[in-house]
Amino acid sequence: TSVFKDFSLSIPFGQKVGVVGLSGAGKSTLTKLLLRFNDTDSGAVLIDGVDIRLVRQTDLRKSIAYVPQEPLLFHTSIKDNILLAQPNASDKDITRALEAAHAAHFVSQLPDGIGSIVGERGVKLSGGQKQRIAIARAVLQSAAIIVLDEATRALDSESEQMIKDSFTEILKNKTAIVVAHRLSTLSEMDR
Repeated sequence: TSVFKDFSLSIPFGQKVGVVGLSGAGKSTLTKLLLRFNDTDSGAVLIDGVDIRLVRQTDLRKSIAYVPQEPLLFHTSIKDNILLAQPNASDKDITRALEAAHAAHFVSQLPDGIGSIVGERGVKLSGGQKQRIAIARAVLQSAAIIVLDEATRALDSESEQMIKDSFTEILKNKTAIVVAHRLSTLSEMDR
């Protein structure tokens, strides 16, 4: 069965779009199509008028910063996990990304700071801490498009508010698609 039928969405550069809906409504499917985790059976997804099926997936993924519901962290340091987005970034760039994601404080409290090992799949961090590291990685990527797929789901309300407060900084000069269950998460969106 089709998830989308006669669906069309146009997002001008720099616009912030919030996507909200019930479980199973197709919110995450929309992001998967944009990132080519899934391909369309018919129709096309275009970025700047180019069908994304004509673009190498590695190039596509470099142009889209993605924070999934369940962030993927590797059994290495916080610094190395963030550097996946921009391997040549400086410590100053990493610090700015951590600050934008409201992760700098908790990272500074860890025994080895940004050198702290997160464990397999980030097991040594809480769900909210993992999510903020993933957001910092997306900030560091500096892609023109950012997709946050339920990126605040694992956060407590205080942490979610901190991330919402930093949306202005995180999403500045970017086209954004922010998927959420709660409408309140999307209050800073253009539409």
